[in-house]
Parts: sequence; C-alpha cells; structure tokens
Amino acid sequence: MFAYFMVNAWEAATIVAIVAGVVGFFTVLRGAAFAAHSLPNGAFAGAAGAVLIGANTIVGLGVFSLAGAGMIAGLGRRARSDVATALTIVLMLALGDLFLSRTSEYAPEIYSLLFGEVLGVSTSKLWPTIAIAAVCVAAIVFLYRPLMLSSVTPEVAEARGINTRLMDLAFLVVVALVTTMAVPVVGSLLIFSLLIGPPAAARSFTNRPLVAMGLSVLLALVTVWAAIAVSYETNLPIGFFVGSISAFAYTVGRGWTAWQQKDRGRRHGRLHPATVAGRTGPGAPNPAVS
Repeated sequence: MFAYFMVNAWEAATIVAIVAGVVGFFTVLRGAAFAAHSLPNGAFAGAAGAVLIGANTIVGLGVFSLAGAGMIAGLGRRARSDVATALTIVLMLALGDLFLSRTSEYAPEIYSLLFGEVLGVSTSKLWPTIAIAAVCVAAIVFLYRPLMLSSVTPEVAEARGINTRLMDLAFLVVVALVTTMAVPVVGSLLIFSLLIGPPAAARSFTNRPLVAMGLSVLLALVTVWAAIAVSYETNLPIGFFVGSISAFAYTVGRGWTAWQQKDRGRRHGRLHPATVAGRTGPGAPNPAVS
C-alpha cells in the first residue's frame, strides 16, 4: 500500500482532497452544486477533443472548463442560473459526443477521465496538479471576505460595493481550475463527490465558517485516504468507496443536526421552576384572554 509506486497516488489524492474541501465549502454555501457537477462533466468534452488531436488532456480540460465557467456566468445574467448551467453542459456534452465519434481509440483514456486513475498517477501529472492547486487555494484566500459576504447576504454585499456577478464569475473560474486539476486524478464523476459530500457534512456539524472549512478538508482527506486503502486491499474501484464514504459522512452529519435540534427542543421545553412560577403568579397573562 505504501510502496514506491503508490507515492504519487497518495500525494495527488491528498492535494485534490485539500482543494476540494476548501472550494467545496463555498460550493455548498453558495448552492452551486449543479455548476460543480456540470463543469467536470462538460470539461470531459475538452479532454475528448484533446485525445482526438493528440494534445495534452489537461490543456483540453482547462480550455473547456474555463469556457464553461464563462458561459454559465454570461448566460446567468439573462436567464436563471440553473437554466444557464444546463444549456452550458448540454452544449459541451454535444461537442464531446462529436469528438468521440471521430475516433475509435479512446476507451482506456476516456474511462480514466470519467472515473480517475489515482492509483496510476505519474509524476508528469503530479506537478501540474500541485501548481493548479496552489492557484486555487491562493484565489480562495484572496477572495475570502467578499466571497463569503456575497454567498451569505448578496444584498448586503452589493450595498457595500461588492460586485456579486464578478464574484460569481471568479468562483466559477476557481471551480473550473479545480476541475482541470482533479479530473485526471479522480475523474469527472468523483470530483463532484468530494466537492459536495465532505463540505455538506462539515456544515451539518458547525456554522462557524473557518471551522467548517477545516472540517471539510479533514473529511475529504479521510474519504480519499480510506478509499485508496480499501481499494488497494480489495481490488475494487476507488470511485465506489469515494462516493460511498462521502454519502455516509453526509448522512452522519444530517443525523447529528437532527439530534441537536431535537435535544435543543427538549431542553427548551423544560422550563425552570422559578420561570414557571413567574408565568403563573400574580400579573401573569391569562391564557384565556390572550
């Protein structure tokens, strides 16, 4: 499991998990799950086009990811954001279908782009992953305050002079970069699991932004580490374990939230004796009148 040929796998998965935890926190906070799902799937068409012409798949992913982010942001100004996102992914998948129809030598490469090849990450893929990950984290740190304000209270953000549409575009560009970085490692289908599952679970445990972001990163790390270990031992697809563990973490988080709400309601229902006496003593409001 920790042999020399697995070093790149552990390093790449760790980098992807950290970035997914950070960016995924804002993805969940902004309700941008559809966009986070659409960009990796749409960018798959860029990778297919790169395979067709013999170019680097990361370049194809980057071009289509950034183009998709621009289309979603641009169309979103004139239509509902979900409609704009749906139209973007439809167009990108149509192009992907066209590219795939022009070649018959794509099966292994395309399969790895859909489901990832984290157990076979080469050094040539590791360094671009590190570079793009650093850019993504730096962008989130730089945009943290206006991005947080525009995510929680966009009206207040506008009143304070923050261009919320520019924030939308900036965040979509970050998601596009995450897509470019992560798809060659975990695949276009699995990055969605990491962007949504651990961050959504983290938000169920705490409302404090920085704590939730840290917990999101921790859960994403546990997810990918456990998935790699179990996949290595069982020889089953790593994607199955990434998706299953992410869903389990979210289920536990929702269970914790439900228990907390029930416990809070139970404690509020038990009034202190002095409070009860005060409410039933002289001068207390008459329930029949009120």
